[in-house]
Amino acid sequence: MVKALPIMFQGTHSDAGKSIIATAFCRIFAQSGWKTAPFKSQNMSLNSYVTVDGKEIGRAQGIQAEAAGVVATTDMNPILIKPSRDNEAQIIVHGRPYGNMKAFAYRNEFFATGLQMIRQSLDVLMNEYERLVIEGAGSPAEINLNDRELVNMRVARMANAPVILIGDIERGGVFASLVGTLQLLEPEDRKRVIGVIINKFRGDLSLLQPGLDWFEQYTGVPVLGVVPYLPNLHIDAEDSVSLDQVSTTVNPDKEIDIAVIRYPKISNFTDVDPFFIEPDCHIRFVTTADQLGQPDLLILPGSKNTIEDLLYVKESGLAKKIFHLYETSNVTIVGICGGYQMLGHRISDPFGVETPLQQTDGLRLLPIETTLKREKTTVLSEGVLMFAGERFHVKGYEIHMGRSHALDGYVPLIDVNGRSEGSQSEDECIIGTYFHDVFHNDAFREALLNEIRRRKGIMPIYGRKSFRTLREQAFDRLADHVKRHVRVEEIERKMAEFQKEGR
Repeated sequence: MVKALPIMFQGTHSDAGKSIIATAFCRIFAQSGWKTAPFKSQNMSLNSYVTVDGKEIGRAQGIQAEAAGVVATTDMNPILIKPSRDNEAQIIVHGRPYGNMKAFAYRNEFFATGLQMIRQSLDVLMNEYERLVIEGAGSPAEINLNDRELVNMRVARMANAPVILIGDIERGGVFASLVGTLQLLEPEDRKRVIGVIINKFRGDLSLLQPGLDWFEQYTGVPVLGVVPYLPNLHIDAEDSVSLDQVSTTVNPDKEIDIAVIRYPKISNFTDVDPFFIEPDCHIRFVTTADQLGQPDLLILPGSKNTIEDLLYVKESGLAKKIFHLYETSNVTIVGICGGYQMLGHRISDPFGVETPLQQTDGLRLLPIETTLKREKTTVLSEGVLMFAGERFHVKGYEIHMGRSHALDGYVPLIDVNGRSEGSQSEDECIIGTYFHDVFHNDAFREALLNEIRRRKGIMPIYGRKSFRTLREQAFDRLADHVKRHVRVEEIERKMAEFQKEGR
């Protein structure tokens, strides 16, 4: 039986680039012929991924599995934390809801259970794969949490994995953050750090070299690579921190303006990623009515707390602006999952799944009502979508607590083996669906954008690029980029030496 050779990537802080570097190494090892699996013991994210057996894991690990060319399983992310309210989150264990817990209760009551789950998953992966790419979370130097942490150095010790520390130079203070992190580690944990990678570099490397030399001399830890910032990399982001870099303003050079409502508990916003590759589209994430402007396409994405995010849409003035846009312009409005529920007449929460508020009126733009249930639906789905007089075979995934039923005037959107899914207005200007990844279906995305172009009086564009093909190319582009700037062979040598030394 094969025993996987592990490597772990930890960061000096959140969004240092751990996920993207781990994705690169999943691809690099797979390209070298190694059967490779990603692993993140505990992931806090509102971006989910549904496995082939209908279970839910963090999206980053699902994408990393794709990069490695293997089927994603819940062992790759046995614990997923999905914040739903302030200081409260839904805990997903092996792809199924475990319960809603406050942060203090999770830390004090779940620790032993979580530790056991992580050990079991590690054992499975270590015995089924040849390489294991492990990702940490936040920083290993969060000394207030380290006595009961489940995702950084404790996991490195359990897997006996060497660690590479990643620092983000884009934020500034990269040497201070790397040195500070190393100094705050326990001596036995610091010995696990076989090197550091500096990520998101822009500029002249010769100007950075004195700092690299100083760092190696001061810490005794080698710099294994400096990775330049890689633009236009169409690989799914892990969490909403990445949205801070996305525009809120209109780009007049693009023919189609797309606005996405960024409510506080936005989830699975990667649904809109395919529009980033379209040359005629500009995407904006907006939080206020003033930012909304007059988009051609308005998207209400998923939400981990639909009722509270709907209240935010109303109280912020966005709802009033949405009504005005629909009545006075040619805007197309699409709601996905929680956004679909918001477009309906009413959302009820009789069991307190999301909030003590048991019921609230929706935006009343689609003839549906939704009731939140205790059981979560997580499933890969496919069906036939009717739009603009054409039939499109579409695939996606569903993750939702709500069940929606039709009211008078309901027009179905997708036929799923005889079951009606989603809804659309008779003029097809308002569309709602539980299908995440609906825009990843290239033919439908092309038809939707061409319908918008027709309404604007501009010529359609045919033969748009395949998003899934571009993502596969992005994995290779990322791997090639990292191989050029990181000493991969030295890392593999250090991985093997670490195990031989039996640390």
